[in-house]
Amino acid sequence: MSGADPITVLIAEDMHLIRGALAALLSLEPDLEVVAELDRGDHIVETAERLRPRVAVLDIDLPGTDGLSAAAALRQTVPECRVLILTGLSQPGHLLTALDADVGGFLPKDAPSGTLAASVRAVAAGERVIDPTLIAQARKTGHSPLTARERDVLRSVRAGISTAEIGRELSLAPTTVRNYLSNAISKVGARNRMDAIRIAEDAGWL
Repeated sequence: MSGADPITVLIAEDMHLIRGALAALLSLEPDLEVVAELDRGDHIVETAERLRPRVAVLDIDLPGTDGLSAAAALRQTVPECRVLILTGLSQPGHLLTALDADVGGFLPKDAPSGTLAASVRAVAAGERVIDPTLIAQARKTGHSPLTARERDVLRSVRAGISTAEIGRELSLAPTTVRNYLSNAISKVGARNRMDAIRIAEDAGWL
């Protein structure tokens, strides 16, 4: 790779040990250069605008802004920066959301180090790299049946917020909140609200 500019990489992962391990593994590759290590999702876009990395390696579950939302924002603000999503959970709905955001890759965090480096190179070259097991699971699960408002209500319930508080937070009448919650429970085939949250989380719909 002599003479060629290295592939610059931004890493966003909130767990210090994992972030450090990812940076160390990629830095061992002579053609890859880690230019930023972030522990929050709401710093991704501004950092990418400033440093213009060729690839952003993003965890999904980040404080501030989740990785999938950051990927969608990068597509608009720094379109030349390709995104590789890493996930520690098998949640098929996340893959479908990632594809909607036009991410370049979607891999489990336990992928071999060689696979990670090769995936960064492939994504930088404009290819799409997706773990085949996750593709099969996503096809089986399908897109989320929930509306954006139903997801908001379920997330609020998961956070322990009361119906009245949810109504105030979302500018909805308590009856409307209960209707959204009832619809969500029905759509995911749940027994109750907590079962609906579990099903939606497992599918990656929240």
